[in-house]
Amino acid sequence: MTPCGAEDHACDGPRCGCAPVRVTVHPPSPAGGRRVHADGEPLGLAHGVGDVAEFLRRAGLEIDPAEVAESSWIDWRGVGPEHWRPDATD
Repeated sequence: MTPCGAEDHACDGPRCGCAPVRVTVHPPSPAGGRRVHADGEPLGLAHGVGDVAEFLRRAGLEIDPAEVAESSWIDWRGVGPEHWRPDATD
């Protein structure tokens, strides 16, 4: 993953110091799915980690879908990345 686009180091989002991107995945909505924001800008309503990865790709942030759940620069609000329905609990 290279949120900053740098080729000369292993960037890990905000901790890198070169890419202060903060991604927030909000709790499941009443209709299902989770709102996704990057630095406060809405990216879309995700229904799985693949959607989150696609929204980030469209925003210029490359991440492998398999890494979304464990990424240190994605803040999972309310419940973790395995929950997408409104009745989700940890």
